[in-house]
Amino acid sequence: MKIAQKITTVLFTTAFSALIGPVQALGLLDAYEAALENDPTYRSAIHENEAGEQAEIINRAGLLPNLSITHTDSKSIGTNTQGTTNPNNPRDLNFHSQVSTLTLRQPIINMEAVANYRQGQAQTNSSRSRFTSQSQQLIVRLVEAYFGSLLAQHQLKLAQSQLDSLTELKRVNENMLMKGEGTTTDVLETQSRHALAQASLIEAQDELYVAQLRLESIIGMKAPQLYHLSDIFRAETIFLPDFDDWRALALDRNAELVTQRHILRSGKEEIRKSFAGHTPRVDFVASLSRNKSASFITFNRDVELATVGVEINVPLYAGGRVNALTTQAKANYARVEAELDAMTDNVLVELRRQYQLVFSSVRRIESLELAVKSAKLLVHATEKSIQGGIRINLDLLDAQQQLYTSQLNLAEAKYNFLLAYLRLNLAAGTLVLDDLRKISSYFKPIDALSE
Repeated sequence: MKIAQKITTVLFTTAFSALIGPVQALGLLDAYEAALENDPTYRSAIHENEAGEQAEIINRAGLLPNLSITHTDSKSIGTNTQGTTNPNNPRDLNFHSQVSTLTLRQPIINMEAVANYRQGQAQTNSSRSRFTSQSQQLIVRLVEAYFGSLLAQHQLKLAQSQLDSLTELKRVNENMLMKGEGTTTDVLETQSRHALAQASLIEAQDELYVAQLRLESIIGMKAPQLYHLSDIFRAETIFLPDFDDWRALALDRNAELVTQRHILRSGKEEIRKSFAGHTPRVDFVASLSRNKSASFITFNRDVELATVGVEINVPLYAGGRVNALTTQAKANYARVEAELDAMTDNVLVELRRQYQLVFSSVRRIESLELAVKSAKLLVHATEKSIQGGIRINLDLLDAQQQLYTSQLNLAEAKYNFLLAYLRLNLAAGTLVLDDLRKISSYFKPIDALSE
């Protein structure tokens, strides 16, 4: 009873949607525009990149002049016995003092600041590469969710078609049994398949609901009707260079590898920055000060001073801190270098996997297209054979199940082919908006497909 109620709810919802009028279909490019505005992961990447852009500016400040001004305003109260004839009768010293100082400091030799600036450059470049990676991954994540929703719609449609066929077949078998022309076995077989089809429909409905939620979390709005793959799509129309060309591109342009190389460079500069604790520091220092009653000696005088000079700081001993920091930085550099090697291996494995998947998908799609055609012919031939008494009801049920499975597998193979093409470009670091436009050109609204 509950199963029947749930199916009725699904059919009612579908009928109600048809009554309220057509819904604006959402194409891949429209979904991408929405994702740029609403995807939380991408918005987080934008702010992360904004923060990373400041690393070079922050660390460059250590090489530039530092200009500061200080002002002190105070009141001093005390006594002075010096110069008085009676020590027991000291002279009161109550005066108001003001000291203003303008100081300029410019590093001349500062190896730590130089290494810190280079490290800031590496960190900024790393942030930019990471943002490029996030931008490319947004395209793949969006297409995965979009195709996932489309595939779930296929599953629901095929499950509904299978249920409709079994419902009709169940009615026919029951009528034939009542007339004495059918068998109880045929009725029981159909009832069993019918119950399984009901369960499959409910499962397909749940999967579609989850797939739509996944897409909606990326585009930030309710997923309306989606574009569907048109008949103009042909897997063999996508040209692929040789794998060696893809490998060279991946090693040079893969965003994750580029990011890791910048992190490695940052680690090298960290070693230099740590070792700079042993090197002297030379600064040019200039100051201009105006003193009004700055001390009890000059409490009744105004003094102006200007100083220019060079300050040299030579480190002698810091308790072993510099050596420990340098050793630590070298160990971290070796770790990042090993991570880069492991990441390179993973990227090349993923590149090979997607490259092979693109090629194998072409053959798989061709085989499944033939399988669908054969399955349709098999269903038609089985229906004729049953009428001639050669086949039985169970043969038709098996033929229909084979057709539904072949249709679903064909749709999935086409989506997997397009996803493999995008993932291949992602691994090679060549994924751009034009690739999404190319994929999007294969999809049309349902109304356009029916024309």
